Amino acid sequence: MMSDTRRRSQAHFEWPLMVAMYALSFFGLLCITMATYDVELSGNAPLLNKILNSRSGMWQSIFILVSPIIIFVIMAIPMEIYRARVGMIYMVVLGLLVVTLVAGEVSNDLKGWLQTGFGRSMQPSEFAKLSIMLMLARYLAKSEKPMARFKEFAKVMMLVFIPVVVILLQGETGTVLVILVMFLVMIFFAGVNLRVILGIVTVGAIGIGAIVVYGTMAEELDYRIVRLIAFLDPLKYEQSGGYQILKSRTAIGSGQLTGIGTFVEGSWTTLEYVPESSTDSIFSVVGESFGFVGCMAVLAVYLFMVLRMLYLARFTQDKFGRLVIIGVMTMLFFHVFQNIAMGMGMMPITGIPLPFLSYGGSNYVTNVAAIALVMSVTKGRSVASTQTLNMSGLKINIR
Repeated sequence: MMSDTRRRSQAHFEWPLMVAMYALSFFGLLCITMATYDVELSGNAPLLNKILNSRSGMWQSIFILVSPIIIFVIMAIPMEIYRARVGMIYMVVLGLLVVTLVAGEVSNDLKGWLQTGFGRSMQPSEFAKLSIMLMLARYLAKSEKPMARFKEFAKVMMLVFIPVVVILLQGETGTVLVILVMFLVMIFFAGVNLRVILGIVTVGAIGIGAIVVYGTMAEELDYRIVRLIAFLDPLKYEQSGGYQILKSRTAIGSGQLTGIGTFVEGSWTTLEYVPESSTDSIFSVVGESFGFVGCMAVLAVYLFMVLRMLYLARFTQDKFGRLVIIGVMTMLFFHVFQNIAMGMGMMPITGIPLPFLSYGGSNYVTNVAAIALVMSVTKGRSVASTQTLNMSGLKINIR
């Protein structure tokens, strides 16, 4: 009889993750439509008409309809191809980041978009998260003790440092935070010495602290500094960095236990009370329309996806594949944590969207591709009677 570990380590099509992803996607389409449809044109119209009446809802539905093709293409490529060609993917995305920095569009003080035609633009920094994650997985999987030598340490740090600097120059801080958190979690699970990790965290914390202190001493505060400190006292910055926090908290709280319902005329959502309600502040739509119960249901699905990926990583023998799953899991978790926390005034506003719920093609495609990579790992993984999971130099044998 096949052992329990061998059964859990078998290659399979990962239906649970895909079902959870599409449950969030269609719920997100509903929330995006509520935030952007024209009440006067389609107040009592069927849901489909409301979606078509909303430009954002229409485009998001197109992204959802195209997503199975993305999943099929990514899963059709063996993980060994990704391992071998990830350098090329990394360089292409880095090139797009540089082109965006030089010739990109400016929106909301960020120079992070490239025109693609049809009145659409893409955000290469979203794709950078996956390319950096794949490169890290390949380098960290090469040895049991990665980054033990200075040459290896410097190489890995440069892989992360170069695109992060370009993204920062574009004016983005949210994506940089995601990349740095993902980097730290991946090197932890890869078995990097804890002293190395603590050293990186210490230097990073000192650097961020110095930037914030220097920024607050300036005669005129930079908008990014204002956004970073406004959550501490949003009323003090209610006409700048605290405005979105205050409006979002009000909308979330107005839903109380079960929410006011969908497409309610005169609601905060229909009155466009909350800035960026279809993107960064989509959770305010969830809170107002579905209340505490709806918010908890959404969080439960996200929690399921995170725990499911942790489970899949535990029973994945190949270190490269395991680190890919860990990277995707961390990216999803931090996006959810940061987006919801900033909407409730518990974290700074950083422009991080809520995966599968927020409107945006680049972010949605990136998240779908990330889940497809996890599904590709589980589809192609080999069975082993004993798995070894390295965590900061500590070997844990799973039998």
